[in-house]
Amino acid sequence: MAKKSGQARVPKPEDWERLFQEIKAHRHPEKNSAIMRISQRLGLRVQEISLLQVKEVAKLFGKPGSSNRSFKRFEILTLPAAITKGANATGRSQSKYSRKRISFTVSAFEKMLKQVCEMNKAGINISPEDFYPEVLTNKGKSRDLPLVDPELCDAIDVFLEKRLNEDPYLQPNDPLFISQKGGPYSPNTLQEHIAMMLRDWTGIEKATSHSGRRALITNIIHHQGKSIKIAQKVAGHQSPSTTVIYEEPPEHEIADALKNLVIKQ
Repeated sequence: MAKKSGQARVPKPEDWERLFQEIKAHRHPEKNSAIMRISQRLGLRVQEISLLQVKEVAKLFGKPGSSNRSFKRFEILTLPAAITKGANATGRSQSKYSRKRISFTVSAFEKMLKQVCEMNKAGINISPEDFYPEVLTNKGKSRDLPLVDPELCDAIDVFLEKRLNEDPYLQPNDPLFISQKGGPYSPNTLQEHIAMMLRDWTGIEKATSHSGRRALITNIIHHQGKSIKIAQKVAGHQSPSTTVIYEEPPEHEIADALKNLVIKQ
């Protein structure tokens, strides 16, 4: 994938309207509308969207395979910590140690040297990898997001009804969204799919799978005037310093400022 350059583009209201019109003209409009509404109105990361399960958004009723299957959408989407950023939910940890530099405390270094000497005396083969310090990773953080936006709720309901009609054996632990191959989306595949909808279908230059998330958090801070604490909670950021980045005004507001310059002669 191409290296990121700058922040994801924040779509304007007319961009979103054009996007959802374009989605109707392509295959799988119900699924794509639900994906983009979740991105736009809940600000989920692409990994979080790709790993959502049915049980996170709705309760299923009726015996699997029967004709009377139904569902009830929850009022709150509870995003489990296992699929949030830092949780390594996809299990794609690198097998090769990737650090370029490592450091030790004095006591740890002395302990390591002692172990090396003892292993050498015992004739044990010594490998540098045996002494690399462990890489600590985040565990992720769960968050509750109320499903209150009418367009978001409608998109989820329409999609779930179609999903259940197509698969009467649908289970709570099944992925909410499935790819054309029939399995769950990988984060990378969904990332490319969302970017395609925004850039290729809609023509939003420099838009990425992060555009919906950035648009939501920017809206909360800039247009609603809510606190950084609220924006941080919605975003699921570990530190408010990460959320502060979104205080930067969106590109179309910067463009308006440059377009409406009043220069005195």
